[in-house]
Amino acid sequence: MIENQFNFAMALPEILLCLLAMGVLLVDAFARSKDSVLSYAASLASLILILLVVLFQWNAGVSGSTFYQMYVADSLGHFLKVGSVIAVIVTLIYSRQYLVDRSMVKGNEFYGLVLFCLLGQFVMISASSTLTIYLGLELMSLSLYALVALRRDSLNSAEAAMKYFILGSLASGVLLYGISLIYGATGAIHLAAIMQSLQSGEAELTVLLLGLVFVVSGIAFKFGAVPFHMWVPDVYQGAPTAVALTIGSAPKFAVMAMALRFLIEGLSEVAISWQPMLIIMAVLSLAIGNITALLQTNFKRLLGYSTISHIGFVLLGLLAGVDANGQVTSGAYATALFYLVTYVLTTLASFGIILILSRAGFESEEISDFKGLNRRSPWLAFGVLILMFSLAGIPPFVGFYAKLAVLQSAVSAGHVWLAVVAVLFSLIGAFYYLRVVKVMYFDEPEKDAPALNSSLSFREGVLSINNLLILVLGILPGGLMALCVQVIDASLKF
Repeated sequence: MIENQFNFAMALPEILLCLLAMGVLLVDAFARSKDSVLSYAASLASLILILLVVLFQWNAGVSGSTFYQMYVADSLGHFLKVGSVIAVIVTLIYSRQYLVDRSMVKGNEFYGLVLFCLLGQFVMISASSTLTIYLGLELMSLSLYALVALRRDSLNSAEAAMKYFILGSLASGVLLYGISLIYGATGAIHLAAIMQSLQSGEAELTVLLLGLVFVVSGIAFKFGAVPFHMWVPDVYQGAPTAVALTIGSAPKFAVMAMALRFLIEGLSEVAISWQPMLIIMAVLSLAIGNITALLQTNFKRLLGYSTISHIGFVLLGLLAGVDANGQVTSGAYATALFYLVTYVLTTLASFGIILILSRAGFESEEISDFKGLNRRSPWLAFGVLILMFSLAGIPPFVGFYAKLAVLQSAVSAGHVWLAVVAVLFSLIGAFYYLRVVKVMYFDEPEKDAPALNSSLSFREGVLSINNLLILVLGILPGGLMALCVQVIDASLKF
């Protein structure tokens, strides 16, 4: 372990990303191209460089803490950073043509904001104190608020941005209040010190438990779990599709890191207190997410409610980490991490399909827009079928194995009734996924449906790889699951 209070080399990914993000902003300001090709290329090059740096650190076994234990480098951090960077690269590739068609690239700082959002995620992922977690969260959130409002000529985007900003600010305040109460109860902001205070019995338990309620509420909002889910469908529908994809993919890795570090590294001693809260939120998320999605006609809004239901499974994996006897099992946290990775992979492709089908002046976000898609583009229709089957948990796609792994963890932890509830609501959820498949394969195309290109573009090639991964990981999930177990065991201190 490297112990150095000012080890800047350990934080090289964040330092480089900050400099490169500022560089992309300058490129966008001075470039003459209306399509911001140079900004796009600079962003992709910056992301690839950051990815190589993180992979090098991971391969070299860089680990330890620095900046007075406010920053930690470990396997979990490297793993989540790699996932975040790849998700952002894929997001930019899918979004490029959509942004150009709507004149959203020149003068709107889209690429710079996405990179600063990623920087906030990096800070959250490597945070080992409540202060660093909050700083990273605010940097990520402020970038996302600006991105949602980026399409200035759209009333829907403005409305979504206002809702997201107001509710997000409220949630940040709730989280900060919880952090202040925990500090008052323990006298510590470092997660390890909070744990030591609990273990020694020095913490003021009543005040800490009150703070715990606010902290869990803040985490639940950022995940989009019920009853803090109100913003998810509205923002998914109102935001430009490229921004909705940005919100629905990489930030989930940062929130997962926040949940794992807060609840496991800092507050696992009071797991008996936060576990019931997660149980209630998991059940409500599964119920409201799946039942409300049945009524949706907008595909992006449907994906929003679908996200809420899938977060219910993630919470199920997190709460299963502590069994009825109070024993911590890292395998449950690994299943939650595996589920989140596969969810992000599927979300990327789902919004990617919408972006590929969209044209200038046509959003392709209603379920009716998918009518007869199999006749217009059998390849794209088959891609949507893979995604819907995976989200529904139908074998042999990865969604089935992810659900099965979480359910096994829940049963092993003694939460059999929770597993039964999850299965029942998953069966309900299968209906609205299969309805999309029915519309594509059995309904007649709309007369004014735009023509689709028969040639395979670069982003469609990326989409093909994305869908192939969903199939391959469903058949051979062992490697990714073993990696999730390895990073959890190597990084979290129970």
